Amino acid sequence: MAPFIWSRGEPATDWAELEPLADRDTALHRLWRGFMTARCFVAMVLLLLQLLAYALGQTVHTVAALISAGYLVATLLSARFAPFHLPLRSFGIAWGTTIAIDLAAFTALQLLQIGSINYTPLFALPVLMGAVLGTLIVGLGTTAAVTLLLLADAGWRWLDMSGDVSPRFVQAALTGTGLFVVALLANELSRRLAREVTLAQRGRSAAQMHAQVNDLVIETLSEGVLVIGADGRVHAANPAADAILGQGLASMVLPFALGTQPAWRPLAAVAEQTFSRQAAQMRELPVAQAQGAAREVRVRTRLTPATEGRADGLCVMFLQDLRELEARIRTEKLAAMGRMSAAVAHEIRNPLAAITQAGALLSEDLTDPAHRRLIAMVEQNAQRLSRIVDDVLDVARVRQQRVLPLGEQFALDPTVRTIAEEWVRQTRRHGVLLMLEAGGSDVSFDIEHLRRILVNLLDNAARYAGEREGSIQLTTRRNAKGRAGLQVWSDGAPLEPAVQRHLFEPFFSSESRSSGLGLFLCRELCERHGATIGYERRAVSPTGPEGNAFFVSFMQAEGRLTQ
Repeated sequence: MAPFIWSRGEPATDWAELEPLADRDTALHRLWRGFMTARCFVAMVLLLLQLLAYALGQTVHTVAALISAGYLVATLLSARFAPFHLPLRSFGIAWGTTIAIDLAAFTALQLLQIGSINYTPLFALPVLMGAVLGTLIVGLGTTAAVTLLLLADAGWRWLDMSGDVSPRFVQAALTGTGLFVVALLANELSRRLAREVTLAQRGRSAAQMHAQVNDLVIETLSEGVLVIGADGRVHAANPAADAILGQGLASMVLPFALGTQPAWRPLAAVAEQTFSRQAAQMRELPVAQAQGAAREVRVRTRLTPATEGRADGLCVMFLQDLRELEARIRTEKLAAMGRMSAAVAHEIRNPLAAITQAGALLSEDLTDPAHRRLIAMVEQNAQRLSRIVDDVLDVARVRQQRVLPLGEQFALDPTVRTIAEEWVRQTRRHGVLLMLEAGGSDVSFDIEHLRRILVNLLDNAARYAGEREGSIQLTTRRNAKGRAGLQVWSDGAPLEPAVQRHLFEPFFSSESRSSGLGLFLCRELCERHGATIGYERRAVSPTGPEGNAFFVSFMQAEGRLTQ
C-alpha cells in the first residue's frame, strides 16, 4: 500500500497521481456512470419485484414498496445531480448521496425481510463502489459499515427470539469477511487503473507535444519534405516542398499518388527505388515548373523502420533547391571575406594612396592642359576606386557605418538625368525612356552612391530588356507624403520566386558570371542613407505590359541619418 504523505495540511491519498486527471478522464467517468446505472437498475428490479408479487396475489409489505420506490427516485436524482470528484476521500456529500443511500435502503429491506428473499447480496454494490471510486479508507469503512449492519440484523433477530439465529451470525461474519477481501482486491485494481491512466495520459500528452513540435519543425524547414508510402502515395508535405515543386501541391488532397504530375514522376521513381533496394537514395533531378525554367533539385530519401501496421515503413524524401544551396555557400564566402578584410584594406588602400600622391606630385610639374586633364582623370578614378573599396570592406566586415557627411542635398531630377545620360553615352544603349516627374524635390544622399546604384540597376535592366523604344524606363516621382523616389523598369521576363526571395542577398545571382554583390551593395547603400530599395513585377501604366521594376524611396532632404 502506498504510504500517506502529508502536504499543505491535507493528506495525499493513494489516488494522488490520478487526482489532477480524474475529472477529465473518460475511463473514470465511465466507471462512475456504470455504478450510477447499476444502482438505478437494482432500484427498478426491487420495485418490479414488489409489483410482481402484488400482481401474483401475494402479500406486499407497503413499507418495502415505498422504500423501493423512494430508492429508485433517489438513485435517479443522484445519477443526475450527485457531485463527481474522484477519488471519494471521505464520508462526505458524495458518499452520503450515493453509498449511504444504498446502505440505508438495503438495510431497511433486510430488516423488513419477507418470505425467502435475502437482500444481503445487494450490499456488494456499495462495497464495490466505495472500494473502486474511493480511497482504501472509504472502501474499508464502507465494508465495515455493511458488516456491522449485517451483525446488527442478526442481533436484532436474536433479541426477537425468532428461532435459532446462530446461522445468521455465521453468515454475517462470512459475508463481512468476503466483502473485506473483495474491497481490498477492488481497491488494488482501482489503484492500478489509476497508475495506468496516469501513464497513458502522460504518454498521450508527450506524444501530442512531440507531434506538434515535429509538425512545427517540418513546417519551418527550408528543405522540402514528402512522406511517401510503398504504394507511391504522398501522406504528408510541408510548405517548402510546395515552393520547390509547385504544380499546385498545397491544394491537393492527401494522400495522393506522386506520379499524378508528369513533372514529379522522377521523384516517384526515386521513392520506388528506395523501397525496392531498402536503402537511402540521393539524386539531382530537374523538376519542371508551372512557370519558368526547370529547377535543379537535390533529392535525398530515408526509410522509416517497419511497424506492425506498415510492413514496408515510409519513405521520407528531402528536397533541396540547388540554387538556394549555392546562395548559402556564397554567404559563407562572405564570412571568409570578412576575415581577410584587414589585410585586403592595407594591400589595396596603400597602392591607391601612392597612386593618388604620385598623381598630385606629377600634376605640379605638368603645364600641358591635355596632360593635366589626364592626371585629373587618374586622381578622380583613384578616389572613386578608394570609395568602392571602402564600401565593399564595410559590407564584408559588417562594421559600424560612418556618420554621413552633411550637405549631401541635391535636386533629384537633374542628377538622375545627368547620370542616365552618362550611362547611355558609355553603353550606347538605345530605347531608354526618361520620365522625371519629381519636380523640385531635393533628397539627402551621396551623389556617388546614387550613381553606383542607378548604374547597377540600369546594367541589370539592359541585360534582360528588349531593344524596342521604352524597353527600359527610368522614372522619378513624389508620393502623397512628399517622399521622392525613382524606378528602373524593364520589359524582361519575370523572375522566379526563388530568385525574388534572394535578390538582395550577397553572392546570389542567377548567372554564374556575376559576383552577386551588385544588388546587395545597392541595398546597403540605400539603408546607409535611410532609403529603401525593392522589387515588384508590375506595369508602368494600366494598359501597358508588365515588367521588372526596381524602386528606391528616399528619405526627405531635411532628415539626417547616422549609423
